Amino acid sequence: MMNFADLWESHAESDPERTVLIQGEREFTWSEFDRDAGALSSRLLDAGLGPQAKVACLLYNSVEYMTVCFAAFKAAMVPVNVNYRYSPREATYLLDDADAEAVVFHSSLSDLAEAIRPGLPRVRAWVAVDDGRPAPDWAIDFAAVVTDGAARAAAAPWGRSADDLVIIYTGGTTGMPKGVMWAQGDLVSGLGLVTGGAAGDSPRPGSSPFSSRVLPASPLMHGAGLFAAFATLSQRGCLVMLAEHRPRAEDFWDAVSRHRVTTMGMVGDAFAHPLAEALEARPGRWDLSGLSSILSSGVAWSVAAKRRLLAHLPQVSLVDLLGSTEAIGMARSRTTRSNVTDSGCFHPSESLRLIDAEGRVRTPEPGVSGLLAMSGFIPVGYYKDPAKSASTFVAIDGVRYSVPGDFGTVEPGGGLRLLGRGSGCINTGGEKVFPEEVDEILKLHPSVRDAACIGLPDERFGEIICAVVEAAPGAAPDLTELRAHAMKHLADFKAPRRLVVVDSIDRSAAGKLNYPALRRRAIERLALPS
Repeated sequence: MMNFADLWESHAESDPERTVLIQGEREFTWSEFDRDAGALSSRLLDAGLGPQAKVACLLYNSVEYMTVCFAAFKAAMVPVNVNYRYSPREATYLLDDADAEAVVFHSSLSDLAEAIRPGLPRVRAWVAVDDGRPAPDWAIDFAAVVTDGAARAAAAPWGRSADDLVIIYTGGTTGMPKGVMWAQGDLVSGLGLVTGGAAGDSPRPGSSPFSSRVLPASPLMHGAGLFAAFATLSQRGCLVMLAEHRPRAEDFWDAVSRHRVTTMGMVGDAFAHPLAEALEARPGRWDLSGLSSILSSGVAWSVAAKRRLLAHLPQVSLVDLLGSTEAIGMARSRTTRSNVTDSGCFHPSESLRLIDAEGRVRTPEPGVSGLLAMSGFIPVGYYKDPAKSASTFVAIDGVRYSVPGDFGTVEPGGGLRLLGRGSGCINTGGEKVFPEEVDEILKLHPSVRDAACIGLPDERFGEIICAVVEAAPGAAPDLTELRAHAMKHLADFKAPRRLVVVDSIDRSAAGKLNYPALRRRAIERLALPS
């Protein structure tokens, strides 16, 4: 197995003038990318960082984000993602937990960097990337580093291996962030299987959606965006990014048209609906004939959102990837204009198993239900959290599995139906309901743009289901109608008994829900005792 540095350096050597990174007006070849990463790697070594030192990326999507990752890989250091939306308290927690020794940040985030600096005495180097705001005088200038060090070749004096780590922090809505540790060799191989390309080889033309021009719409600070970026570079593709830090849907379509993007990555309905609205508002404005696939992972992608996109993109395949930072490539589904697949139903991968109520590991056969468990290429564990690692990464009969907590059932036709995360399960009158299952049914109703079901306390049933709904434009969701709609598809006890209509569900940039916040909003709106 390979590490990312060896793999990417081989691409730079074999095809140095091939374009690898595009952001707005800027384009970089493999030789330029390799040169800048080498210069930064040398500077990190000069700062005294050692093997597997943590290098934090407090950055928006950018060429510099990928350069920091490559530089860390070159020196056998560990890139760490930081959510730039975090408060100083949250960012300090993450960077302290990660044992960060270097932080690279956009100068527009200087206020956040300034606020967290006193609480991070372990950091040896603060490096600022100019994005229009003057950098603080205590920070190293990124541009100067890559210019002054351009002639220096960097290599890890202690060597590199496939066991070198990548740490991806995830979570934050149900607790403090936790760092998922991947061995690079496992991640290189796992991404190769997921994306249909053999990592390290030159893909056959069209053999992988990541072997051409790829635009991840989701932030690189989240696993979905970062995995897409790593896969693209590993399979000799070209990564396209937007110049804007907070882009509009129109900006994405501008980039797809201008740069002839072939594959777009995103995160479910939170991205799909705004993108569809832009197409509906300006039909025919963009030449999108080069786009062949849109991939989504991390959250559910509704049938309604898929239909809206396909109405304007008849040539595109919509691929729903079931996975998480802890388990990539568990299952997938593919939707085309002529074959719209049911939301939440997937084709399981060869490495997927289900752990049933008796703790038995089962192959995905019709009638089998249980926790989804992934074997093969999986993470090492959670950084500095042996207890959480032991509960998520388990060994059964000599085989190690990643068990992130998702429940599923295999339907008569062999399709895997995702039920949801057990931690969010609603117990109503003794019946267990996975809220994600109800969410997807509600989103099929024409009055609903987005939905999230939560459990509210009830004297009779213990909990009742409350639907928090974002209305479709011009619509007025009605509880009676939504209950009747739900009962056409689900058992009656799964139908919502209360309804709260909100302006926005307020999903995160990764499309995730903040269930505690939703519950508080519903209790306040319904005037229930907290």
